Amino acid sequence: MRIEQFVMAYNVEQDRLRAMLPEGFSSLRPVLRFNGEIRGGKLGYLELNTPVEGFGKRGWLNIARWNGKVNAVSFVREERKVTFYNPFAEITFAPVGIRGGCPAEKDNDGCFYPSCGQYAFLPAEKITENKEFCDCSFRFLFPGGAFGVSEGKTLPAFYEEPETAYEKQPFTFETAGLIPCRTVLGAYTVAFERDVE
Repeated sequence: MRIEQFVMAYNVEQDRLRAMLPEGFSSLRPVLRFNGEIRGGKLGYLELNTPVEGFGKRGWLNIARWNGKVNAVSFVREERKVTFYNPFAEITFAPVGIRGGCPAEKDNDGCFYPSCGQYAFLPAEKITENKEFCDCSFRFLFPGGAFGVSEGKTLPAFYEEPETAYEKQPFTFETAGLIPCRTVLGAYTVAFERDVE
């Protein structure tokens, strides 16, 4: 199946992430990330995650995911620009014609997904195609929701030592979406073929 993947990461206060993480996970960087996909040219998919270490692995902990088959995810194309919509968020990607290497991450073993009160682990997908950088904007569609616009460059995010001990928060996209965006770190798109059974 042909997959068009769109990825955007933004910087947040790491102590706010620590306050919401489930037991067994620790925050690696002050980052939240949206992954959007257009599957087979028709089906929209969107997820929100954060980089963690847990159970002997490093990767991305999924906070929420929306699948066009199960819950509402739509997308609109305007020439090469793509905007994903669901009842909670809106994210726009505009490819800028500048290509980079493949999107593989050195410290990404895979993704953790909530499953029946536990966390299923899926190994990282091998993508060898090169990415194309994007301008990006996003906003959560509820009162006080975070929003941000990219600055036309890719920025790093580094581990922050704990400073503020917040009360424990629920591990939900609503909690994550209320953490203000400091800056959009970067965005890209990549297209590849995925084997599906």
